[in-house]
Amino acid sequence: MVNINSGEIIFIIVGLIVVILVGIIAFSSGIFYRKRIAEAQIGSAEEKSRRIIDDAIKTGEAKKREMLLEAKEENIRIKNELDKEVRERRNELQQLEKRLVHKEETLDKKTSVLEQKDEHLQQKIDSIEKVKAEIELLHKKHLEELERISGLTLTEAKQYLLRTIEDEVRHESAILIKDIEAKTKIEADKKAKEILTNAIQRCAVDHVVDTTVSVVPLPNDEMKGRIIGREGRNIRTLETLTGIDLIIDDTPEAVILSGFDPIRREVARVALEKLIVDGRIHPARIEEMVEKAKKEVEVLIREEGEAATFETGVHGLHPELIRLLGKMKFRTSYGQNVLRHSIEVSNLAGLIAAELGLDIRIAKRAGLLHDIGKSVDYEVEGSHVSIGANLCRKYGENPVVINAVEAHHGDVEPETAIAVIIQAADTISAARPGARRETLETYIKRLQKLEEIATSFKGVEKSFAIQAGREVRIMVIPEEIDDNGLVLLARDVTKRIENDLEYPGQIKVSIIRETRATEYAK
Repeated sequence: MVNINSGEIIFIIVGLIVVILVGIIAFSSGIFYRKRIAEAQIGSAEEKSRRIIDDAIKTGEAKKREMLLEAKEENIRIKNELDKEVRERRNELQQLEKRLVHKEETLDKKTSVLEQKDEHLQQKIDSIEKVKAEIELLHKKHLEELERISGLTLTEAKQYLLRTIEDEVRHESAILIKDIEAKTKIEADKKAKEILTNAIQRCAVDHVVDTTVSVVPLPNDEMKGRIIGREGRNIRTLETLTGIDLIIDDTPEAVILSGFDPIRREVARVALEKLIVDGRIHPARIEEMVEKAKKEVEVLIREEGEAATFETGVHGLHPELIRLLGKMKFRTSYGQNVLRHSIEVSNLAGLIAAELGLDIRIAKRAGLLHDIGKSVDYEVEGSHVSIGANLCRKYGENPVVINAVEAHHGDVEPETAIAVIIQAADTISAARPGARRETLETYIKRLQKLEEIATSFKGVEKSFAIQAGREVRIMVIPEEIDDNGLVLLARDVTKRIENDLEYPGQIKVSIIRETRATEYAK
């Protein structure tokens, strides 16, 4: 253990005190020095901040003055614009006020006019009501008188009339439905119309008819005497051999041949032309020329039949059927040449069959042979339909063709679509413009009769037959016939036409009732 004396202890304590004092003095000196430095820095910063603040104040004052100036200018500009807008709005309001005043004046005038018209209308309404009341009273008295005379009340009379009309309309509806169903079998829908239209457009034919009188031109009137011969022996011989009447009248340089048989008439024409060219006219020469003419006509018949089969593309016919086809060259029906008609029907039938996808060859064959009976119908008993069917059976034709021949006029029911096609084609060919001849006198009489029937009814003012007599338009007096009466009038006119007239197809009856209301603006 170390022993320390008191002196050393005091020395150590004094040293420690000195060290502490020196530290305190140094610390105080450092603090004082840092304070001086800080105060110097603070003074510099305060001076700098004062300068910055002064500069900021000066800049702010300048900016403030500038902003105040700009604000004043903007305020002045806005004030000017507002003043201008206020002036414009004031002008617009003044103009609107003037318009409103003008309109108000106009409305006042119109109101006064309308009030006057209302008073006038009210007077008219009162007058009408008064007349209406009088009419109702008269109508009531009239009904009471009718009830007294008829012995029926108004309700009973209405029921009786309605029952009568209902039965009549029901009967007519049944007839109409039956007629529509029958027509629908042939051409019911749009496709059938398109097919027929296409067939008609593609089948080009002449719109002329053949005459049934043969006229032979003469080189001079002296030839008439030579044809007659001494005591008429030449003309008697020619008439006896040909079976044709020779008409020698005042017609200059012409002789008319008249006869029922068209082939005999053709033989007579050819023979007479040969005699005129030859110049030697006597009974022996006439007999010789008639024989030659018969042979030439027979050859012509054969050639015409073969030409018809070639034109239609129908092959394999029996030679006798070809000859009979050629004979139709000299046969006419209502002025229409039967052979040309048969060729036309054949072409139409082929076109329709092609549209429907049926056998074109059979359709053309049936169309060409459908009137074959007309070639001998003046020689054989029976209708041309039955004669034609028998001829087709005799020469071994297809059963489809035979049925088409039998059914083309509805004598028997069509068993195939080909038969229906032949019916349609035959109707088209016969009904086309120019196919058959109607005399002008008969046509005019039919139109006049149609108009006479229409104007014979009470309440009809005028009537006009139009579209070649296919339609009649009737103008009625509106005060005598009302809208309900139009239907009854149309039915009555239709019935009268059906009973009194004969016409092809159908006639459309159109009734026109005109009502006018007239008023004057004052």
